[in-house]
Amino acid sequence: MSQLFRRCFESGAMTGSRFRGLLFLLALVFGGIALPAQTAPLTLEQAIALARASNPALLSGRQHVTATRASEITAGLRQNPSFTFSGADVSLPANNPASPYSYTANVSRLFERGEKRRWRLDVAHATTDVTQSQYNDTERQTILQVKQAFTNMLTAKEALKIASDNLDSYSKTVDLSKARLNAGDISATDFDRIDLQLAEFEADNNAAKLDLIQASDQLQLLLGIAKPTNTFDITGTLDPPVLTQTIEQIEQSALAARPDYQATVQSVRVADAGIHLADAEGTTDPTIGGEYERTATYNSAGFQISIPLRVFDRNQGEKERTRYEAQASRFAETAARNQVINDVDQAWAAYEAAIDMAKRYNSHYVAESQRVRDNLEYSYRHGGTTLLDYLDALRDYRQINRDALTANQQVWLSIHQLSFAAATEILP
Repeated sequence: MSQLFRRCFESGAMTGSRFRGLLFLLALVFGGIALPAQTAPLTLEQAIALARASNPALLSGRQHVTATRASEITAGLRQNPSFTFSGADVSLPANNPASPYSYTANVSRLFERGEKRRWRLDVAHATTDVTQSQYNDTERQTILQVKQAFTNMLTAKEALKIASDNLDSYSKTVDLSKARLNAGDISATDFDRIDLQLAEFEADNNAAKLDLIQASDQLQLLLGIAKPTNTFDITGTLDPPVLTQTIEQIEQSALAARPDYQATVQSVRVADAGIHLADAEGTTDPTIGGEYERTATYNSAGFQISIPLRVFDRNQGEKERTRYEAQASRFAETAARNQVINDVDQAWAAYEAAIDMAKRYNSHYVAESQRVRDNLEYSYRHGGTTLLDYLDALRDYRQINRDALTANQQVWLSIHQLSFAAATEILP
């Protein structure tokens, strides 16, 4: 469990929802609640915190960032010196006049010019920043998936409740109709039509149960739970919230926070550092060495300087390539910026359409369909209306409630998409 705390801290600053998520994990540990067998319903914030800590894809991404950061160590290493020791005629005595023994020790080292190490470090640091931003974008996408799965499960729970209530209510109507049939108030054909309608309510209830199981399994998968459990539960509301931010504010937040856009900005830094490194690689690196030699009873010292002559290869190809790559990175940054604005605009349009539809259903159609159903149900039970009118009212009520639930679901999904486009939680 201690790994959960470390992962939460590694994933970013513990502020806002992340801090609340950490408190949730603390409660899990000190409260003695086992995650796979949890019984307390999770809130959305707790689900997001758990996904950050346990989602396998995010755990893999964090390891990749750590591995990339290790490349900075390699980039900052200096050239190793080279030591050479050799001997000649070592089996002959020192007083051999023709060829006395000799020993030679040599130490040499290549010295880099053009600040190559500095530019290697700049490339490595910028590459790590890009990798971190790419991980942040993966986390952003995972959190969107968690939010969508959470909303879908809430919708499935509400749909099951509606389906169960409808089934219970209509079952009472069937029982009453059976009594009226026995009393001779309705015909057998009318009762059969009423009884056949019960199959639709039963089918709705079974389908709602399946939808809830599938939505729960999908959410548990995103939370890193290896084997889904039927004790898993969540809590929340589908009532449409009110947004206080304007589209202009959200666009500015997106440009400041979108990790995919930040990655393109950082890629420009990588490309610029690559230009400097390519220029530096075109400079000449001398190798300087010192030598000690002992021949018979005589000692001597010397030195060597080796300077490559860059007559043909002056790294021309890399110099040209890196300049084109830098220009390509700048075009990519412009494209990414435009994409951010476009994503926010489209998500905002989807939100406005969804909230308008939800307001119409919640303020008018749901209550109206319930009044019509209740009135016709009462009238039919007392012989004041036809069976056909009552069944039509039932169908309208079922459909309106489904549509209203879907409208509320779409509002939340559009809000999650808007938060995803802005890389910022837009709810107040």
